[in-house]
This record gives sequence, structure tokens and C-alpha cells, in this order.
Amino acid sequence: MKLLGTEAGFARLISEPTVNRPGLALAGFYTYFAKKRIQVIGFQEFSFLESLSSTEQKQRFEELCDHELPCLIVCRGLELPRSLLKFANEAGLSVFQTSMSTLKFLNAATIALEFDFAPSVSDHASMVDVRGIGILIRGRSGTGKSETVLGLIDRGHSLVADDLVHLKSIEGREIVGSAPEHGRFHMEVRGLGIINVAALYGIGAILPEKRLDLVVQLVSAKDINEVERVGVEPKFSTILDIPVPLVELPVLPGRDMAQLVEVAALDQKLKSLGHNSAAEFTKNLLNIMKKNQ
Repeated sequence: MKLLGTEAGFARLISEPTVNRPGLALAGFYTYFAKKRIQVIGFQEFSFLESLSSTEQKQRFEELCDHELPCLIVCRGLELPRSLLKFANEAGLSVFQTSMSTLKFLNAATIALEFDFAPSVSDHASMVDVRGIGILIRGRSGTGKSETVLGLIDRGHSLVADDLVHLKSIEGREIVGSAPEHGRFHMEVRGLGIINVAALYGIGAILPEKRLDLVVQLVSAKDINEVERVGVEPKFSTILDIPVPLVELPVLPGRDMAQLVEVAALDQKLKSLGHNSAAEFTKNLLNIMKKNQ
């Protein structure tokens, strides 16, 4: 988008995650007018304004600006008359212009606003993309989260966030994770300090955001008896009211945790295709026991 005029309305808040076309408002009908939303002027609204006399055009536009709108966006590269643009700036309303068609802009803006307004939470964990599976790696301090992530990156997988992950619920159907902007694409590794993953491993080793598909909990050796051994009963971690599959991996000397997380990712991908290894094994075992009775 391109800013037309001044930054007069930059302090105004956008309080609703959607947009509105003020066609009825320009015609003088303000009952149930969604004034808290971004207002979008398309070709229809622009044509209606042009059909009015200069005096009536100014009056209708001034009535619109008097409603403390968040901002005004003109689509298709259309140019507002200078008198209207000047009044908008004097009224403290920022006006933007986009070359996009009205429908495409409405769709894109709605998606962007839904993402920005989505319920969110932060988790002290790390997140990686392993063969298309977004994995949140949790664990107490000293369990080797960063070392596990570093091992996965060395195997060709991608870092999303280290130490702190921002999680957002998108339309209540999926969770997307990302890193804080100040620490994006960096990792803290004990003994090495802060490293730049993109500089060391290349741009392919990082992702700005990723859908969350699996939570891996690294469990210390003293809690090993509490870990599920067969995996028949699925476990879940509820994040922002959305259940996410959970796998608990015990941390022991000599275990390649990066490899285990990689296998967990592949197993989760297999489950998403309808194949549950533990359930299939149990079913086959029961069939064999019935035959031997």
C-alpha cells in the first residue's frame, strides 16, 4: 500500500479484525455502520462519489470522516480528489492506495487481520520444521533442547524459533509458531553463545513461521518410568484450546535425540496419512493370539 497525504491518523487503533465497504454510509445511511473497521473504497464507491456534485461529494465524505475511522484504503490505484484527501488529513484520517482489485484486497486484508488478532501465547521452548512437520521441543533447563535442535539443523532441517516461541491460534483450527523478531534465526548454545543459523547453515535452514503438528517433551532420566513405552494410548498437549499430539522422549547418555525427534516427525506424518504403527502392531498381535487359542 502507498500512503496518500500525511501520517495524520497513524495513532488510531484498528479494533476489529475485518474490513468494511462504506457504500451505504456514503449514501447517507449510518445505521449499524461498522466504523471500527478499516474502510475500503472500491470502484463502486468511487463511481458513486464521482456521480455527486462537488458540494454533495464533499458533504458525504466529511460525514464519513467524522466517524473516527481507523483508516481509509482506496483500491485499483484510484485517486481521491485533492479536496477530499486534504480534508481527510485535516480530520486526522490516514488514506492509503493499493493497485489491487477490491475483492483481492479484501481477501488479503481479512487474512492478515485475522492473523494479527488471533489468540496467542508464548512458550519457553524451541521449534523446528522436520520434513514438513512443525515440532515444538519442550524440556526442563539442561535437558538439551538447543543441542537437539542444532543436531536437526545439521541434518538439513529448519529452525523456526529457539528458547521462546510465539504461538497463534488461526481460526481455532491450527496453531502457527514463530520467533520473536529480535531473536529471529539465532540460537543460544551453551559453551558457544549466540550463533546465527542462517549465516552458518544457509537460508534454507530457517523458517519465519510454521504450523505446529507435534509437541516433543524431553524427559530427564529420573522421570523415565513415567514415559509411555508402546505408544498405543495417544497423548496430547492442549495449546490455545487446540489438542496437539504429544511425544515424550527420555534423555539418556548416548542417545541421539536429534534422530529420535526425526523419527517422531516421520511417525506423525505416517499417522496423518491414517497409519498408526502402535495400533496396527496391537491389532496384529491380538489376531495372532486369537488364532492360537
